[in-house]
Amino acid sequence: MKITQQSSLPQFQGLPRRHFLQTVSGLVAGALGAGVMRADELPPNANPRAIFGDTVEPDWKQRLSVTVGPTKADLVGSTDRVIQAAVDYVARLGGGTVRVLPGTYRMRNSVFLHSKVRLLGSGTDSVLFKESSVTTKLTVNGDHWDQEVTLADPKGFEVGDGVRLVAKDPHGKGTNIIQRTLIASSGNRFKLDRRLEERFHLDGDPRIATNFALLQCTGIADAVIENLTVDGNKAHNEMIDKGAFDDGAIRLDECNRITVRGVTVHDFYCDGIVWGISHDVLVENCHLYDGARLALHSGSGSQRSIVRGNRMQRSAEGIYFCWGAQHGLYEKNVIEDCGYGMTFGHSDSDNLIRDNDIRRSREAGIHFRGGNKAFAPHRNRIEGNRIVDSGGEKGIGIEINGETEAVVLSKNEIRETRGRASRIGILIGAETRDIRSEDNRIEGVATPVSDLRKE
Repeated sequence: MKITQQSSLPQFQGLPRRHFLQTVSGLVAGALGAGVMRADELPPNANPRAIFGDTVEPDWKQRLSVTVGPTKADLVGSTDRVIQAAVDYVARLGGGTVRVLPGTYRMRNSVFLHSKVRLLGSGTDSVLFKESSVTTKLTVNGDHWDQEVTLADPKGFEVGDGVRLVAKDPHGKGTNIIQRTLIASSGNRFKLDRRLEERFHLDGDPRIATNFALLQCTGIADAVIENLTVDGNKAHNEMIDKGAFDDGAIRLDECNRITVRGVTVHDFYCDGIVWGISHDVLVENCHLYDGARLALHSGSGSQRSIVRGNRMQRSAEGIYFCWGAQHGLYEKNVIEDCGYGMTFGHSDSDNLIRDNDIRRSREAGIHFRGGNKAFAPHRNRIEGNRIVDSGGEKGIGIEINGETEAVVLSKNEIRETRGRASRIGILIGAETRDIRSEDNRIEGVATPVSDLRKE
């Protein structure tokens, strides 16, 4: 006797097995999706409650606020330690404001910020002052598992100090650079807050110095630094890794939604404000001057930076775009008397540069550092900027080189007031492609546009 098994769903009889499964899967997915509402379809909640684990909460009229200062404050003192204590306290209770009252705060280590903390100063009256740096060599090999170092001369080093260690890697990987805090000592032996993680062998000339960022954000979100003055004490500080462009008076690493507003940074011996792999950073209405290196360092991989209304003076570079700084807005900044006004390099693409004033750059106003097509800074728009008196007798207002593509120069004003000499308004390199120059006004130079492309 032959028994035939029939489908319990008669409407699918006769369908091949593969089509049957596809049809049923589609119906199941549709049924499940039919009950899911998008956020914009949900009824509004004008008065949410604070519920554990939910990021949506009321707009509280008052949040925790703690003052620090030399006298008459919640926490009294004038060092990095009192500021750090206030930051830690506020962060432990879910965030709020640390008010830095007028005074000069002597910094022997970074202040490490936390998420949802606002560090608010009193403008030029609240000064974070970098103590003089000291440097010495290590006298015992350090391996990556070690959590202590032995110093040739411990004079000037104290428990609690922030330190930077530098050495050539014994396996030829380049230079090892780490940041640590000294947490214990016996004679010339100091314990570190974390292990070395790299090799600091004596044949690599290992050195240690009290170098550190005065304000450090690492792996945090939604923090604000506002209305403070940072004095880098450049005359009495020296970087021990001069070739590394990754340290600053204010430094952000792997952060999201950090605001730096109304901050003055001067006489910094490294970069002014530097951020790397940090997204949606806002740097606004800051004043940076007399720095040794880069005033603003828009660092590696950072997306959607907004840099607005800042003034940069007398530094090696005004704004330095570094390795994949992309999709940013840089507007209404003033850059004066720097080596370069702005420079773009490795994959610094899709940025809008508009309505900036760049004056008296020693080399060039805006400079594209070039590179091959895979890594050149493509698709940047330079619009409505005013670039005046760039470089020496062969100075250049805007220079685009390498295999850079799809850059738009629109409605910029490039002027030279010192005489034509051999100066160039816009220089377009031979290997560039799709560089568009539209409605730019160029005055007082020997060559308004020098286009070296063969096409």
